[in-house]
Amino acid sequence: MLYLVPTPIGNLEDMTFRAISTLQNVDVILAEDTRTSGKLLRHFNIDKPLWAFHAFNEHKSTINIINHLREGKSIALISDAGTPGISDPGFLLVKACKEQNITVSCLPGATAFVPALVSSGMSTDKFYFEGFLPHKKGRQTRWEYLKTLETTIILYESPHRLDKCLVEISAHLGSDRLICVAREISKRYEEFRTATVAEAITHYTRKPAKGEIVIIIEGKKTSKTIIKSKNKYKNYDEEE
Repeated sequence: MLYLVPTPIGNLEDMTFRAISTLQNVDVILAEDTRTSGKLLRHFNIDKPLWAFHAFNEHKSTINIINHLREGKSIALISDAGTPGISDPGFLLVKACKEQNITVSCLPGATAFVPALVSSGMSTDKFYFEGFLPHKKGRQTRWEYLKTLETTIILYESPHRLDKCLVEISAHLGSDRLICVAREISKRYEEFRTATVAEAITHYTRKPAKGEIVIIIEGKKTSKTIIKSKNKYKNYDEEE
């Protein structure tokens, strides 16, 4: 069996009892970065063979892993943080397991976009998960599509590309579009900053962001949309 095991996105107390038990009992653990995952496993006193499984070897490693699963080994896949397969390696391996009738079990657990979405104050009834935008080829096409959506949009971004992303949101979706920049989720300096794009650009130009970023974007307004005052939203920022 292949187990997909979510790991904490920041606070180690978010590791579930079931996740720890599963990792203690499998034969092998696949890790996106063995150095990062090694620290996590040592914290929970888990001593199992650790194999590298990441975006650069995913295609090559999948066949070998499938062979071990067919031989009866139980294997767990973890990423550096969050749920494997969500903007992290895992899709190709799960697809191969399904094709080979190998059982796959995904444990419930941490993923960054859920707390970001719920804490943003924006509509959660319907949302579109974009994840990471292409860096170059296809990026313009994605923006052209995203600007037409009336549902809440979810993006992942790194801190050193946040400024560029905010400028692009302003150019394609409008500077008055409401967004929430969520960062350091579950950590000491957790922040959910809801503001217009223009206000966010001003803030992060003055105070560059740190930590991994989730951007929640208000959907395109229609004639039936109730426009809410930005003053309704409160920013939660412990960092001085």
